[in-house]
Amino acid sequence: MSASTITWIIVGLVVLLALWLIMTYNALVALRQRVSQAFFDIDVQTKQRHDLIPNLVETVKGYAGHERGTLEAVVNARNAAISAQGQGAATQAAAEAGLSGALRQLFALSESYPDLKASQNFQQLQRDLADIENKIAAARRFFNNAVQEYNTGIQQFPAALFSGAMGFQPKEFFDVGEQERKELAQPPQVKF
Repeated sequence: MSASTITWIIVGLVVLLALWLIMTYNALVALRQRVSQAFFDIDVQTKQRHDLIPNLVETVKGYAGHERGTLEAVVNARNAAISAQGQGAATQAAAEAGLSGALRQLFALSESYPDLKASQNFQQLQRDLADIENKIAAARRFFNNAVQEYNTGIQQFPAALFSGAMGFQPKEFFDVGEQERKELAQPPQVKF
């Protein structure tokens, strides 16, 4: 082979390597953007839930105002969840789990007040909250799927050779938390 042929082969290999690096980098950037978008989808849904809670508390206060401790727990949990936004998936997940627990207490409280339970406003707020909870669960699943794809992408060979050097770090999953996981593991109690 002549020197010019060898030179062209080397240039071709360098160009192919550069193209492969560019394509791999762009794929990892797209995965990272998908994770960010999925996290902000969770933020949108949790903001809707946070906005609904004051109406719910006011409705309950009208029927069960002397249940101050439960109402304050819901308000405090809501405030903690709002302040946890933007502090990472783990912090936000813990705060949202606390809010979910406080809301469960509030709905359990409604069982003691038939007038509250029969209130059309309370029933509509309860339906709206249940709908938002379902949307939050779907957004969390989407986020965790995006994180799984991203983490797999940066850890697979050959991208793993340079992904860390290019600023691609593993992301945390949105975890429900140890306490809520224990509650979910318990079978529901059905009373007749």
